[in-house]
Amino acid sequence: MASGHARLRHHRVAFGLALRLGRHGRVEGWDPGRVTILPIRVLGDPILRTPADPVTVFDDRLRRLVDDMIETMYAAPGVGLAAPQVGVGLRLFVFDTDWQPNRPDRHEDDADADDQPRRRQPRVVANPVLELGPGEQTDQEGCLSVPGYHYATTRAASAIVRGVDAHGEPVEHSGTGLLARCLQHESDHLAGTLYLDRLTGLTRRSAARALRDPTLPAPGQPGAQAWAGSGQSGDDGDGFLAALRRRR
Repeated sequence: MASGHARLRHHRVAFGLALRLGRHGRVEGWDPGRVTILPIRVLGDPILRTPADPVTVFDDRLRRLVDDMIETMYAAPGVGLAAPQVGVGLRLFVFDTDWQPNRPDRHEDDADADDQPRRRQPRVVANPVLELGPGEQTDQEGCLSVPGYHYATTRAASAIVRGVDAHGEPVEHSGTGLLARCLQHESDHLAGTLYLDRLTGLTRRSAARALRDPTLPAPGQPGAQAWAGSGQSGDDGDGFLAALRRRR
């Protein structure tokens, strides 16, 4: 997903190891001594529809999880990733909307722009509180948990998120365009909501037809793009149509 129609014509970036939570909200189930690229949960996994719990323990294990999520986000590639997408039911997400993995951050008619991607500047928010600004924006949106698909999605034109970082220190992020979209997209994940739930009218019906098959390949796998255009049908109760029914 990208902000601006000119950049959208060139690339689309998706946002937004099954770990478990122990007592007192501690993260368990992986080695905190090294960075790990985590498997991303896809449409049909119950954790994507389960509201996340607040982060209550800010320790080295949480910070290692944050490091793993950041590396997983870049490897996917994406510009945002929420903890439930990697199997952790915590109110936590990472993002970097300044990073452009597929093309440099330039307008299509800026012929003299440098062809190097921007430097990584990952950010983390735990226990976010989202505040929406006036106005709306409609742009293409994708999700690492729904690989291979992008749909026009209406969001608030601006947004502010207040929360804490991995050390429990207060943070605040605000913006318009892609940043506002990302903050809303990742906050939705923490409430058990997918961007697909925001679709309306013909776009919603188009997504329902395209996503009838509940079996999704993992993001980045060769089958993801082929499956995305296959037009397979059938819904066994875990696909998009069933998901929509659960949200009504």
